[in-house]
Amino acid sequence: MSTEQVRKIKTQRVTLRQALEFGAVWVFVNALRVLPRGLARWAGARVGWVSYLLLGRLRQVGVRNLKLAFPEKSDAEREAILRREYRNLGWLLAEFCQMQDYSAERASEFIRYEGLENYQRARDKGRGVLVLTGHLGGWELSSFYHSLMGMPMGMVIRRLDNPLVDAYVNRIRCLHGNRVIHKDDFARGLIASMRSGETVGILMDTNMTPPQGVFVPFFGVPACTASGMARVAQKTGAAVVPGFLLWDEQEQRYVLRFGEEIATVDTGDTEGDSVRNTALFTAMLEEYIREYPDQWLWMHRRWKTRPAGETGIY
Repeated sequence: MSTEQVRKIKTQRVTLRQALEFGAVWVFVNALRVLPRGLARWAGARVGWVSYLLLGRLRQVGVRNLKLAFPEKSDAEREAILRREYRNLGWLLAEFCQMQDYSAERASEFIRYEGLENYQRARDKGRGVLVLTGHLGGWELSSFYHSLMGMPMGMVIRRLDNPLVDAYVNRIRCLHGNRVIHKDDFARGLIASMRSGETVGILMDTNMTPPQGVFVPFFGVPACTASGMARVAQKTGAAVVPGFLLWDEQEQRYVLRFGEEIATVDTGDTEGDSVRNTALFTAMLEEYIREYPDQWLWMHRRWKTRPAGETGIY
């Protein structure tokens, strides 16, 4: 942890439970850290499998979400997607535990870029880049690898409830120049970053509540979605580029894919355009999820917030 992180933690009241939680996290991370990468990923997959079996409530959320998103698929097909998702999450857990020891050369053995020129063209415009991403594939590893390759970025992150774990996780994320923008300083931090020509990644696939969120279609179902990216892009002229680190089964490695810059809508109607562009970004995210359905976080209650008068989904 940095001196500043330690100072901030000392000003907070850390409970015994939080200290014990941190100790358990530290032991777990370092246990997987010392293993060979292949063995760590095997262990992570086993953790994922056990979680699938034991965490029935989360599993049922995943089943419900998959029925909403893919009503045309059979129960067996949706179950297979969910099982593979837990395996992929276990792999990502292992990568997180190991990535603080990765070098650019080492990580490039199992990660490659695709469409990097799309990101570079957007960056070279000098108005900043908003990377549209989500809890798809290896999202924790994606920004870390980008920083390893000499292109650090900001990340919009929700604070973890445990300040010790929060500081520990963020120290790993930021080892090579990345920085964290917490959601409670979202708008101001993003605007400042764009005006400085920086890059910031935003996970735009979590449930929100009004007024921060607006309802747009996601797999054909209205989903309350953060409109902050659209508003910041409108205000600053920043480029919006989709970016996802996806596991390729054939290559047996990750591919960090940057799509072409998204042409946003600008009719002069600020409020209407923010909704239209949020819908545009969400449709792009859905397109990637449909291509890699077993790599998205289906156990998140994405459709929890409902329009007025609608009954709850979960």
